[in-house]
Amino acid sequence: MVAKRNTYKYHFKVGNKIVHSGITDDLDRREQEHKQKRTNGHIFQVGNKTTEEAARKWEQEQKKA
Repeated sequence: MVAKRNTYKYHFKVGNKIVHSGITDDLDRREQEHKQKRTNGHIFQVGNKTTEEAARKWEQEQKKA
């Protein structure tokens, strides 16, 4: 069975600074959640949609960097 590519990788930026990197299946909803704390930030998609497994691996790599 082929895994579905239904997960986005993203950076939440305030100005030019990345303040959070994460994964989601709904970019619009996730951006609104972030904006509850930082109203002037925006989500930027990183790459194309991918599998949840690959996205989680990427997310862990972001935490190490």
